[in-house]
Amino acid sequence: MAQEPNFSFNVPPEFEKITKNIRLIVVGLIAVAAAFSSFFTVETEEVGVIMRFGKYVGEATPGLNFKVPFIDEVEYVPVQRQLKQEFGYRTTSAGVNSSYRKAGYGGESLMLTGDLNLGDVEWVVQYRIDNPYNYLFKVRNVDETLRDVSEAAMRQTVGDRTVNEVLTVGRAEVASEVEVILQALSDEYEMGIKIEQVVLQDANPPDPVKPSFNGVNEAQQQRETLINQARADYNRVIPRAAGEAQQTIQQAEGYALSRVNTAEGEVSRFNDLYNEYIKAPEVTKRRIFLETMEEILPKMGQKIITDEKGNSVIPLLQLQMDGAKRSTSNNQQN
Repeated sequence: MAQEPNFSFNVPPEFEKITKNIRLIVVGLIAVAAAFSSFFTVETEEVGVIMRFGKYVGEATPGLNFKVPFIDEVEYVPVQRQLKQEFGYRTTSAGVNSSYRKAGYGGESLMLTGDLNLGDVEWVVQYRIDNPYNYLFKVRNVDETLRDVSEAAMRQTVGDRTVNEVLTVGRAEVASEVEVILQALSDEYEMGIKIEQVVLQDANPPDPVKPSFNGVNEAQQQRETLINQARADYNRVIPRAAGEAQQTIQQAEGYALSRVNTAEGEVSRFNDLYNEYIKAPEVTKRRIFLETMEEILPKMGQKIITDEKGNSVIPLLQLQMDGAKRSTSNNQQN
């Protein structure tokens, strides 16, 4: 029977040393990688969701945290950041000079109103993540689900109203109702989000009927303007007229009271005078005559006093003329 050949290799010592060094290097690299992968940092506006073999094991707060290397995975969820979804347009650049793009998104914003008219409604849903576990594990794709639910809620709300309500006076009510519906559906589906605000950015009729609709709006605005002007004139004129009427009434009442008081005073004075006249008729008549003359004479101009026969008029006139000349010359000298 043939004997099998015996093959044996002698490994050089240098090769064994190199292999040992390689093993040490690999072990060292693995150790360094494990050390680096054991720690992770969570930002202030985030929460770190730790998953071990894909299963939820806990949450990490902001700061430096530890996890099992090569086994645990961390999903960062921005719980403090306000997120938003836009419908009917997209923001291409934000800032002071923001720009938007509407092309290609008309299907989101074009919807049927309750009176069978079309409206082009653009809106924004602003929300925050308040339950990271539900956000990651309860619903497969929360963002797409929220978008579908938002569009359904808006179409439902707009479908219950007329086009004039949606485009004019009912915009705030529409946004408020959509916010309530969205929050209720989010809680029902356990999406882990909190709806903060629904804002109607713009609501217009479709482009083909926009000129006619704008004409109707301008007519309504002009009507409201005229009504407001009429009310302003009414509020300005009526109170003034009422005030003037009240003033006239008060003046008349005051005049009547004055006349009554004056008449009563004159009656009282006459009665007192009559009582004195009865006591001394001659003295009373003379006193009345003198008082009357004292009141009348100062109001008269040039006066000539004569006796009963009219004598001595010329000397009196001469004296008055000389007195007038002297007063005139004195005034000129002064």
